[in-house]
Amino acid sequence: MQRYQRNFPAVTEEEHKLLQNSKICICGCGGLGGYSIELAARIGFGYITVIDGDTFDETNLNRQLLSNEKNIGYNKAIAAKEHLQLINSTIECNAIETYLNEDNAALLIKNHDVVIDALDSIPVRFILQRACKKEKIPLIHGAVESWYGQVSTILPGDDFLDKIYGTLADQIKQTPVSTISFSPSIISSIQVSEAVKIIIKRGTLLQNKLLIVDLLQTSFMEV
Repeated sequence: MQRYQRNFPAVTEEEHKLLQNSKICICGCGGLGGYSIELAARIGFGYITVIDGDTFDETNLNRQLLSNEKNIGYNKAIAAKEHLQLINSTIECNAIETYLNEDNAALLIKNHDVVIDALDSIPVRFILQRACKKEKIPLIHGAVESWYGQVSTILPGDDFLDKIYGTLADQIKQTPVSTISFSPSIISSIQVSEAVKIIIKRGTLLQNKLLIVDLLQTSFMEV
């Protein structure tokens, strides 16, 4: 328990036990996901599932916490599990080396208490929203581009991605975007704080709201 002493009393011992007995699923282990995995482990989630079928390449080094010059070509989910074991060997980590799709999403997130969207594809985000709705699991959406980012907490049935992106956005073909080192860290921090609030049932959630972060102008706007 000594490793968590500095969490108290911001998180009570009873709330800490809730976190230790909770299961969080982080979908995507890149820019957003790497920081979310780090923060979820250090705050005290006892069971963490990480999902990513991708491997690291040199372009990830500018922003992805789990990437380094020695693991280029290495699977991101396996790298996440190895990193978690260095932080806290008592965490149970389930690393899944696959991409989310319509066929596997609901099965992969099943029996988790909260899911973090750290994906980089709008169509796959919609797949994840549908899976979370089916399994009745809260979804913490996050996205970044350049100096900007956004966060929203989507409870089952809210279908809030439809309001953010439009009902036909799951058909959009995306092109690569600019992402710089500090944007994912801030958005991920907010995502993990939302996940913690869901588990401990305290605080105000970003439900049916979109927090838009503009780091260039140092602006935080809630819509």
